[in-house]
Amino acid sequence: MDAAMLSSWWTWLLLPASGAAEHHLPAWASWHGRLMVLAWAFLLPLGVLAARFFKVVPGQRWPDELDHKAWWHAHRLLQSAGMAAMLAGLWLAWGRGTGAGALAQWHHVLGLAVVALGLLQTFGGLARGSKGGPTAREGLRGDHYDMTRHRRVFERLHKAAGYAALLLAAAVVVLGLRVADAPRWMWLAIGAWWCAWGMAFVALQRQGRCIDTYQAIWGDDPAHPGQHLPPIGPGIRRYDRGSFARRFGRPPS
Repeated sequence: MDAAMLSSWWTWLLLPASGAAEHHLPAWASWHGRLMVLAWAFLLPLGVLAARFFKVVPGQRWPDELDHKAWWHAHRLLQSAGMAAMLAGLWLAWGRGTGAGALAQWHHVLGLAVVALGLLQTFGGLARGSKGGPTAREGLRGDHYDMTRHRRVFERLHKAAGYAALLLAAAVVVLGLRVADAPRWMWLAIGAWWCAWGMAFVALQRQGRCIDTYQAIWGDDPAHPGQHLPPIGPGIRRYDRGSFARRFGRPPS
């Protein structure tokens, strides 16, 4: 590919998707878009992957090694950073964009719904209840260890609202790109990232990495009360020692 063709491709990528000759946005709108894309297209989806597929990490000698907290720290850090970026983006756009067209109004209304779901997830996480279990300092009994009704309701709502927020956020991001008449390279970059995220999700799911949180923390002993309840959410796997070793092998001693 010669220099003239490379220059032509580069020019094409920099142009707005509509084919307009120029692309101008006020600074507040540019930074609003960057922060919201950072939050909802990158940080928060990565936090979902961490929580769903890395409760037992590769090489971990489960069930001899339990309650590996790498997923929890990653999930908390990514979701906290994502929420901070979201709130900063919301602050930049608050009270602006009045009198915009129908597409922008839809972006505004659905964007507020996404923000509300994000805040619900954040504050709802504080209502997850007590942990309990054999290693808990507060005692054996706990909402999570006993899988009380409170805990079961929390898990159903938290998981359903989280995935709903991601799907709605994807639609809002697309609307935002349309409203801003974003350059073609942005569409391609975000689309490529979402494809990579989706392929990683499917690959990890097929590998059986979506392991029940209860088992990841307390193992496969049937004496634990939560072992007698089905896992909450689609595609979540449970193992015993033998089936886990057959699927994932054992690291060398």
